[in-house]
Amino acid sequence: MPPSSVWTFFYGSFICLDVLKKVDVVPGAVEVATLDGYEIRIRPLANLVPSDEHRVYGIVATTTHGELARLYDYASNTLGGSYLPQAVLAGVGDGKCLPALCYIAPVLAEGPATAKYVDLIVGAAKSYGFPRWYVDRLERFRS
Repeated sequence: MPPSSVWTFFYGSFICLDVLKKVDVVPGAVEVATLDGYEIRIRPLANLVPSDEHRVYGIVATTTHGELARLYDYASNTLGGSYLPQAVLAGVGDGKCLPALCYIAPVLAEGPATAKYVDLIVGAAKSYGFPRWYVDRLERFRS
């Protein structure tokens, strides 16, 4: 029996499918999505913080629990960020909400983001057609 898939909301560099492939994560379905009630910060890694005034753009994708474990072990052991799963409602086309997991770090070391990291996220955001105001916001995280 194949492993079951779950919807996951990705933001930051994990919206880049090539980054996911580096750790052998190949999502099934992928859709552009939004997450209200959070703000993205990139200092030096992407993370979300609660905010009543903001919206985050990203993707929802189907992944297995094994893939998620591999991906967030990589985030912890290689990138230096320990992210924990949260249940969220991601907005997808036509005003629908989709229950998904979203991984958020309760604490991350602060520091400047590298231009290469921000460029990776901005490039993916543009390819998905995220709004210009959101892409501008991402670009402001360059050191």
